[in-house]
Amino acid sequence: MIKVTTKGNYDKALKYLASIKNPIRKIMLKTYLLDKYGQQGVEALKSVTPVDSGKTKDSWYYRIVKDESNKVLGIEFCNSNIATADYVRKNKNGSKGRGSYSVQVAILLQYGHGTRNGGWVEGIDYINPAIQPIFDKIAKDAWEEILNE
Repeated sequence: MIKVTTKGNYDKALKYLASIKNPIRKIMLKTYLLDKYGQQGVEALKSVTPVDSGKTKDSWYYRIVKDESNKVLGIEFCNSNIATADYVRKNKNGSKGRGSYSVQVAILLQYGHGTRNGGWVEGIDYINPAIQPIFDKIAKDAWEEILNE
């Protein structure tokens, strides 16, 4: 027969567990809320992105930004549709230099861009009006969280 006896109580352990319960709950809640707002933001951006082929519209995504200690810092909205363009420039010695550069198509649509023949395509401010209501919701929820502490 084995008999187990204990001495004392679990006050220190229970106090420690209670102290970490709220921060863990807050981290999980913050990640859940940012995930929810990330999905809403992506849907809002997709709904207003100008469509030609649909590739830029379908390339929106979000990520929750964390620091090296895994602390949640915020949310980032991104677009993975990248355009590559070649260019030729005249170097100082008169020779021609060639190269290429990459740019996000969503940024070209937002701010405008030059064309090969020297023209200019005016940008359309579609990102800011679409994402502002999401930022307002985040700010409202964050303020309510501060008031509830």
